[in-house]
Amino acid sequence: MKRVRELELINQIKEIREFEFGVFYFFKGGIVISEMNEGAHFKWQNAKKTVYAAQEIYDNDIPLIYIANRVNKYRVAPFEWFKYHKNRFDMQYIASVGPLKNNLLSSIIKKLIFPKRIKSFTDLDEAVVWALEISKKSK
Repeated sequence: MKRVRELELINQIKEIREFEFGVFYFFKGGIVISEMNEGAHFKWQNAKKTVYAAQEIYDNDIPLIYIANRVNKYRVAPFEWFKYHKNRFDMQYIASVGPLKNNLLSSIIKKLIFPKRIKSFTDLDEAVVWALEISKKSK
């Protein structure tokens, strides 16, 4: 699978934040791409750190477009997504890149919480094209 550092978009990075659970790339236009560390367990406490980082980097009127680039195996507690909704961290658009069979339960729960804003891709370049189209429309 392709990594973020291999993208043509790499020169559009505003900031990179490395956390103990993974790396988050913040691009111009509100596009955020994550690559979690192998074996990480992504929980609400981790998610808050990344949301606060996004709030520091972007204006409030820019819609966030989040892409999880699943290059490593890691765990996400599916019901943690409810905490996003409960705490009003409303990501505008969410995509997951990786084998579809590994993301099924998480994708179903995310679709319940964030209807019509979830996409699944098997190719990072396709996910980036999707994100760029949304970003251009929101300008």
